[in-house]
Amino acid sequence: MNPVLVGLLIYLVLVLIIGFVTYRFMGSLDDFLLGGRRLGAWVLAISERASGESAWFLLGLPGLAFATGMSAYWTVIGCGIGIFLSWTLIARRLRDATERYGALTIPDYLEERFQDRSHVLRIISTIIILVFYTVYVGAQFIGAGKVLNETFGMPQIYGMLIGAGIVMFYTLMGGFLAVVWTDLIQGLLMLVVSVVLPIVGIAAMGGFSAFVQGLGKAGASFLTITGGKAGQSLILGLVIGSLGIGLGYMGQPHLLVRYMAIRRTREVRQGVLVAMSWVLLAYWGAALIGLVGVSYLGPFGVADPEKIMPRLALILFPGILAGFVISGAIAAMMSTADSQLLVATSAVVEDIYRKLFHKDAEQRVLVRYSRLFTVLISVVAFLLAVMAKQLIFWLVLYAWAGLGASFGPPLLLSLWWKKTTKAGALAGLILGTLTVLVWYNVPVLKSLVYELVPAFFISLVAVVVVSLLTYKEERSEAPA
Repeated sequence: MNPVLVGLLIYLVLVLIIGFVTYRFMGSLDDFLLGGRRLGAWVLAISERASGESAWFLLGLPGLAFATGMSAYWTVIGCGIGIFLSWTLIARRLRDATERYGALTIPDYLEERFQDRSHVLRIISTIIILVFYTVYVGAQFIGAGKVLNETFGMPQIYGMLIGAGIVMFYTLMGGFLAVVWTDLIQGLLMLVVSVVLPIVGIAAMGGFSAFVQGLGKAGASFLTITGGKAGQSLILGLVIGSLGIGLGYMGQPHLLVRYMAIRRTREVRQGVLVAMSWVLLAYWGAALIGLVGVSYLGPFGVADPEKIMPRLALILFPGILAGFVISGAIAAMMSTADSQLLVATSAVVEDIYRKLFHKDAEQRVLVRYSRLFTVLISVVAFLLAVMAKQLIFWLVLYAWAGLGASFGPPLLLSLWWKKTTKAGALAGLILGTLTVLVWYNVPVLKSLVYELVPAFFISLVAVVVVSLLTYKEERSEAPA
């Protein structure tokens, strides 16, 4: 048997075993969606990091660095700042608020926070989640297809089927517990791969000076943080656009649910330390993989830049070890897809089916429906992935912008500003989403700056302005 395949199979079997083991803990919807809020911060912090990065982390980000050089580090810096702000501004307050309200999901929280008996916040939030997470999960399946295609030469669609099938299986079996414990393994694996692979590559080239010389041969722009850009394209397109990616972390339901599931509020500080330690090591290494690839293989070393990570692994590592390294890219895909499937499932079962139609539904029925919708959403995401033409990096950024701009400002202000109103939150949700959709599809606007940046601030302003206009009215209507 192919030794690379052996290494990959060992990893996949371990993931499936976790699904079987955690199956017996799924007694209620709370167990399925939040693991009963009984997990420690350090486990959830690594799970949050693994879930936050997706296939773009070991495929898209190295691919970006392979194509553009050192300028990819603007994205690294932006993500690092965004992760820190999300943990410090959102985590503790959201954990307290969701337990106080008995909320299992972000739509749950918004409805209870604003006493929305019309359910409009819940319905709009659910629609946004389903639309953007279907795109997001589809991008992860594309990532699995690319890795298995580059590694074993199998048609990309077969690789997509394998990745989708495994994620779907252990998510529907073990719910949140399966997702978190597989994320722990996957997050540690991603960390090791992102640190070790570029170090081995630089050593194979003969050291750091040889690595820098190789970058210089690829082109002068590869050695500069500006990427050869100047003026508007540098400031708006590269610097602000890349740094703006970090704004999205405050509005991603699949990451926010980790804060909600932490066992005790006082453990959040530990979570911050674990998460930021992971970021400082892993992010810089992931981008460095792309730079090592262009220096080692030249700028035309791979036809698809997003396949540079598995190509380097096959070149630099022997058999089974290469399989484990390549598993890092599969892990990045799985750790995000499983979390997003869980959030999308909860949007249907908890936020629509139970809260709006069957409030007294039995827990075993809710868990059964959760598993059913996990399968259905996986199938839709797979079909979307088959039709998609864009690179993983851009598909992920689109979904990331939609979720970050719609949920980020309303959530942030609802936790920190008492005058935030239901109408203000609704305005932020709608305008954030619409701005992303319009900006992304108008070439002139898209060429200026990444759509998340204007959408986030338009949503933020909308929440503030509408809240100020409606605060007195909503307060007078509130029950005594």
